[in-house]
This record gives sequence, C-alpha cells and structure tokens, in this order.
Amino acid sequence: MIPPKPAARAEQVSFLGYLRLFRRDILSAQPAKLYRAWMAEYRTPFFRSYLINQPDLIRAVLNERPMDFPKSDRVGEGLRPLLGNSVFLTNGADWQRQRRIIDPAFEGGRLRDTFPAMWSAAQACVTRLSKKVGGQPIEIEEETSFAAADVIFRTLFSIPIEDKTAAAVFREFRTYQRSQPILNLGALLPLPRWLPRGFRRSTKRSARIIRGLIADMTRARQEQIRSGMAPNDLATKIMTTQDPETGEMFSAEEMIDQVAIFFLAGHETSASALAWALYLLALEPDWQARVAQEAAVLTEDPDFSVMSKLKVTRDVFREALRLYPPVPMMVRQTTCPEVFRDRDIPTGSQVVVSPWHLHRQNRLWDNPDGFDPARWESENGKNCIRDAFIPFSSGARVCPGAGFAMIEGPLLLAALVSEFQIEPITDRTPVPVAHLTVRSENGIWLRLTRRDGS
Repeated sequence: MIPPKPAARAEQVSFLGYLRLFRRDILSAQPAKLYRAWMAEYRTPFFRSYLINQPDLIRAVLNERPMDFPKSDRVGEGLRPLLGNSVFLTNGADWQRQRRIIDPAFEGGRLRDTFPAMWSAAQACVTRLSKKVGGQPIEIEEETSFAAADVIFRTLFSIPIEDKTAAAVFREFRTYQRSQPILNLGALLPLPRWLPRGFRRSTKRSARIIRGLIADMTRARQEQIRSGMAPNDLATKIMTTQDPETGEMFSAEEMIDQVAIFFLAGHETSASALAWALYLLALEPDWQARVAQEAAVLTEDPDFSVMSKLKVTRDVFREALRLYPPVPMMVRQTTCPEVFRDRDIPTGSQVVVSPWHLHRQNRLWDNPDGFDPARWESENGKNCIRDAFIPFSSGARVCPGAGFAMIEGPLLLAALVSEFQIEPITDRTPVPVAHLTVRSENGIWLRLTRRDGS
C-alpha cells in the first residue's frame, strides 16, 4: 500500500493563484515535476527562487559553503513573533555564538543523561492511552503532540506536562500551530519593515502568551541556579554555558528565544514524525509485529543501552522521517552571483532545499513513495542516506537536537507498539499538509487495542 501524499498542482498557475495555494498548503502548491527535477526556477514579480534536488548542489549550499548561503530573511517573516532572535533564524556571527553555547547541551554524553526523562514520558503516554483504547478511533496527532511536549518539559525543565505552566504553554502552542502557516505572505512579497505582516490576531496573542510563560520558567530557573538548587537538565546546562570565545552567556531574553525554538523543533517535529510512524505501522501489520517483538527489550526500568537493540524500530522511524519530513522546505539566500547547472543565479536569490521532494526524488530512490524500512540496509538506501536524506538539515546548520530526536522517536514508538495493537480507520485517510510542520489536514485517526487483550 502506498502511503498518502498531497496531489500536485497544475504545471501552470498565475502568481495570484500560486499565492492562494501557498497560503493554504505549501506541499500541494508545488507541481509534480519537482519529484524528478534536479533544479527548478520560479520567477515572481519580486524575486527569483530556485529549488534544488541535485545532491552536489545541496552539499555545496548546506555543507561546503554554508556561510555563503545564509538563512533567508523570508523564513523569519512567519516565525519571528514566536521565535524572536533564536538560533533557528539568525545568521553570521550571532548564529555562530548561539551554536557555541547550545551545542554542548546536546553532545552524546548529555543525551544519555536525558534518557530517564524520555522513558518517564513514554510510560506516561502509555498510561494515558490505556484509558482510551477500545472501539473508538483516537486522533493520534493530538496524543503524540502531548507526549512530545512532555519529553521537552521533562528534559529541558525537569517538569512533567501536567505542571500548570507546562500545560498552559502546550495549549497555547496548539492554538499557534493551527493559526500560523510555516511561511506567511511576507515570505513571498518584499514588504517594508513598517508594514504589518498580516498575522492573525490569535497568532500574535498566542505568541505573546507562550513567550510570557517561557519567561516565567526562565526567571525561576535563574533563581534556582543562583541558589545552587537547579536540577541538572538541559535548561541549566544551556543557561550556565559560556561562549568559549567571549565568555558570555545567554541573557534572559535570549534564553526565551532559544526555549521557544527548542519547543517548536523538539515538540512539533517529534510529534509529527511519531504520528506518521504509527500510521505507517497501522498500514503494515508485518512491520508492526517486528517492532513489537523487538520492543520486548524495554523492561520495567531500561537504561540507555536498549537503544542499540531497537534497530528495526529505528529504521521504521527513519522511514517515517523520509516520507513525512517534519520541516518540508528550507530556504537559503545567495550572497553573491552563483552558477547552478550552467545557469546564472543572481545575488539575493532564494535557494530552496526541500526534504519533502528530495526524499521522494524519482532519480535517487528505489520505490520513492513506498514504505520500506528495509531500504536502509540496501545499497540504494545506504547511498541515499548520505546524499538525499536530510530531515534535520545537514552541515553546520544541522539541527542540534537531531541526536535527541533519534533517541526520543524510536523509544516512544517502541513503547507504544509494545503495548498496543494499531489499526487504521479505513474511511479516514490522512492528507498531509504543511503548516508549521507536516501534519494531516484532518488529523490521523487510529484504533488501538491492548496487546495483552485486557
């Protein structure tokens, strides 16, 4: 069975027609040719945009010359009300300083330290779902959002999502996610700084509330650090890390920006990938049975070493990331004239790297639209994981939490499949759309029953 993907638009549409399609959903606004093209050029009245699918061009932009291709300011047009001056949006020296402070918190040894909190969140998720199993369909995206947010709060601030402040952040973030597309019209039109960006009132209100709640948690943690009572979690690590070049630490305002992106990147992306992984396993009972068998290593109190034994589960999660990359497109900007495929690329052009299209590129992948976790052991899969698999970006700007996600995702997936038999709801096929991340237009509905029959 081929998992769902959105229908492509017609090859020729007007600029205004493209704006309408883009505003509704980035994925269905693109033509089918992008699944086979090495490069495609778009010209609008205001700028030129080039989507690249050719691996050597992507390596040049992301890996070999990242400082020559900074993040486009157009990305920040839609996200700055929530993310401020976070590491996701900055460039140049600001971005380098932020990464020098953030990266140590996500090194291998620190990830091992987060495992108990992740396992506690996984157990809490199983307990919540145990109360909902039976005949009624469950909207699983809502459940995975809750679980991923729980992981973030437990690993970042050592509090479960049931904490009053954590629960409030989660509620407001759901409101924000539903009201804000990944890019707004400011990403397509060269609007002057003084002109309003057209954000919905609810979007701006939710961003203010979220940042206010994060500010409260940050101030409380600063007091704990000063008193010597702070827990040894990710927030404490980041807030006490000095830039090795300047000796500076994050200010309170900077920390609010960083926590906002940790929540967005660590919550939204993980929730999306986990929900799609569960749906794919519901479509493929044989693979689901293999994950359930492998998950037997999850004893009552497992330690970090179990992750090396969840190989099939990891491949399933990786395949979900391939088919439904949480962040479907990344936008860079040229700082000088370039030549791509014998074509002159002017300074200031937008360079779009699309994991969504790259991961389904007809010329690179065997069976690109099919669900096949076994591909990662094939020669084609091993080649593509080097050249055409970038769910967390690549190079200097690779997501600092990539390793974190590849522990969290397989762990939660194994914990859930070990406890529940998962079936699809045949009359509710999910339709992928891109808002902040790749989600389903009307949710992902599944039926869960206990494996032990209780």
